[in-house]
Amino acid sequence: MADHYEVLGVERDASPEDIKKAYRRLARQLHPDVNPGEDASERFKLVTHAYDVLSDPEQRRRYDMGGDQNPFGGGGAAGFGGFSDIFETFFGGGGQGGGGRGPRPRSRRERGQDALVRVTLDLGDVVFGTHRDLEVDTAVLCETCQGACTQPGTSEVTCDICHGSGHVQRTVRSLLGNVVTSAPCSVCQGHGTTIPYPCGTCQGQGRVRARRTVSVDIPAGVESGLRLQLPGSGEVGPAGGPNGDLYLEITVEAHEAFSREGDDLVATLEVSMPDAILGTNTSIESLDGSVDLEVRPGVQSGDVLTIKGRGITPLRGSQRGDLRVGVHVVTPTRLDHRERALIEEFAKRTKAPKPRLAEHQQGMFSKFRDRFRH
Repeated sequence: MADHYEVLGVERDASPEDIKKAYRRLARQLHPDVNPGEDASERFKLVTHAYDVLSDPEQRRRYDMGGDQNPFGGGGAAGFGGFSDIFETFFGGGGQGGGGRGPRPRSRRERGQDALVRVTLDLGDVVFGTHRDLEVDTAVLCETCQGACTQPGTSEVTCDICHGSGHVQRTVRSLLGNVVTSAPCSVCQGHGTTIPYPCGTCQGQGRVRARRTVSVDIPAGVESGLRLQLPGSGEVGPAGGPNGDLYLEITVEAHEAFSREGDDLVATLEVSMPDAILGTNTSIESLDGSVDLEVRPGVQSGDVLTIKGRGITPLRGSQRGDLRVGVHVVTPTRLDHRERALIEEFAKRTKAPKPRLAEHQQGMFSKFRDRFRH
C-alpha cells in the first residue's frame, strides 16, 4: 500500500500549503484530460485520494495513527468530479449556480460629461466682478420620461438572454479542462434589462439636447487662462444621471489705457514740459470714476504717482490694489521762432550743463517695464 506522503512526494511534517502545492503540480501532470495513459489515470486516483486525506486535519491525524488503509474507501476520490472542479478549487470558479459573486449588471444612469464655455471680459469686469447669463448647448433631462428612458406607462423588462445578470458565461475547453468565461450580454449591453418601448422624445436615452441659460457671478480678480468650476452645471447624464461640471475659461481683453500688474492697475500720464517744470493739477478717468492727480513741480519721466485702493480686488481677498501712474514728460518737437527764442533764453539763464552719463541707479528703467509687456 503506497504511503500518502510518498505519493505526493512530501515529508511527513509537510505543511498544508506544501501538500496543496504538491498535489496541484501532480494533478496538472496526471489528469486524464492532459495525460490519457492508463498508468497516469491510476496514479491520478492515488494522488487525489492522498490529497483528500492529508488536506483534512482530522483524516490526516487518523492516518498518521494507522487508520484509513482503504485507498478509495469512504468515497475518497468522489470529492472531485473532474478537472473543472479542481480548477475551481485552486483558481476560483463561479458558475451561475456556484454561489460566487459574479459581475453585476451595468446601470443605465451615468454621470454626465463636463462642459467648457469660454467667457471674454473687459478689465472693468476684472476690477469689480460681474454677472453673466450664459447660453449653453447641453444635454438636459427628458421632460417626457423624466430619465426613465421608457414610454410613459411602460417599464424595463428583464433580459431573456442573461436573465438580469448583464453577462453571459461560456465554457471553453482547454488543456486545463473546462474554463468558464464571462462577457457583457450583447442583447441588453450589460444592463440586465431591455426597453421594449423606448421614450419617443429622447429615443430611450433619458435626456435630450437643448439650449439653456446658466447664471453665474464671476468674482473680481480673475485673469486670462483661469478656469472657474461650477459643480453640477454640466450635462445631465444618461438615464437622468447626475450632472457633470461646467468650466468657464476666462479671457481678459486688453484695455487701451490701463494694464494689470498683480492686483495693481498701471497707466502712463503724458505731461508737457512746462507742466513738468511748473507743476499742475489734473484729473484722469479711472475704471471707477474720475481721480484727481497732483503733478509736483520738477517731476521727471519715470516718476510714479500712486492712488491707493483704485486697483483690482484680489480673487481671494477684499483689499483692492493701487492705481500707479507713470509720468512721461513730452518734449516738443516743433517750435516756432518765438518759442525757440524763449527756450534759448531759458537755457542761458539756467546755464544747463551739457548732456553727460548719469550715475547708474538700480531699477531706474524697470519701474514700468512690466507695464509694456501687456
